[in-house]
Amino acid sequence: MSGKSLLLKVILLGDGGVGKSSLMNRYVTDRFDSQSFHTIGVEFLNRDLEIDGRLVTLQIWDTAGQERFKSLRTPFYRGADCCLLTFAVDDLQSFQNLGCWKKEFMYYSDVRDPERFPFVVLGNKVDKEEREVGEDEARAWCEENGCCPYFETSAKDDTNVGAAFEAAVREVLASEDPIDHTLLSSSIDLHGNRKVTRSSCC
Repeated sequence: MSGKSLLLKVILLGDGGVGKSSLMNRYVTDRFDSQSFHTIGVEFLNRDLEIDGRLVTLQIWDTAGQERFKSLRTPFYRGADCCLLTFAVDDLQSFQNLGCWKKEFMYYSDVRDPERFPFVVLGNKVDKEEREVGEDEARAWCEENGCCPYFETSAKDDTNVGAAFEAAVREVLASEDPIDHTLLSSSIDLHGNRKVTRSSCC
């Protein structure tokens, strides 16, 4: 894309194994790897898109869900424009932990206006036949926790993945003054897929 673009930083949060890396890779590269390993530390990918006539560079950060990597992931919460709270519909515990993830993010991110900060909730792995969390239950949680938008997704078959990330962008644009975001000229190359750390088997 030519011209100037808004840089928006989006954080994927949730338990290990809920499919955060798969969602990010599906959205940015349109690929799914069933053999992908848990993320160690943090990695990110960029994608340029146009939302409602605005050029946006979406910087998506995938953070390790395991507790032992907490010290590696929390410094990257600062500066986030939106947070995608993610659970797997076939994993009740990952759903029950959403509140803890939200609390951790708010504690370490130091956002200016906690009441207005945009969260989007993703119930991933809807391709699975056995569910432990119903859609109504998930939507009720979202209503009780700030009326967060909710999407049921599958990185495997690409269900609602694009819609979820685009909703995150719209939430940011609706809640904040775009002037607050860093303007990027087209001469700055953010199109490469750069990673802070690589995924590896743990």
